[in-house]
Amino acid sequence: MENWKTFKTLIKETKQQLTEKDESTETLKNRWYNEECKISIEEMKEARENWLINWRRENEEQEYHYKTKEAHKIIRNNKKLYIKDVIESIEEDQKCNNTRKIYQTINHFKKGYQHKFKMIRNKKRIDDEY
Repeated sequence: MENWKTFKTLIKETKQQLTEKDESTETLKNRWYNEECKISIEEMKEARENWLINWRRENEEQEYHYKTKEAHKIIRNNKKLYIKDVIESIEEDQKCNNTRKIYQTINHFKKGYQHKFKMIRNKKRIDDEY
């Protein structure tokens, strides 16, 4: 019975390690997503839930559509500002003859989404404890 408890705790710890978001793993493409975007999306979701609960009220639907437009506008503006900053940094690198960094950032944007696999950090095997 104790073996199962230790096994269960090991699985929970491993899951916790794997699900923790690391600040260093943030990609170049999602740095524009900040707290303001998160709040606007939450407001949009709440407005949608209110609209679905009170589906006969027209003002709930209008509020949902308004919140959706606002959220998309905020996201679009943040992304536009971020892309502008990246382009300015590429121009700075070009002025400084830092071609390697220029190509690294360009290739990072050209690759698209690539899933990163996270491996278990603790290499201690489960059967070593028994």
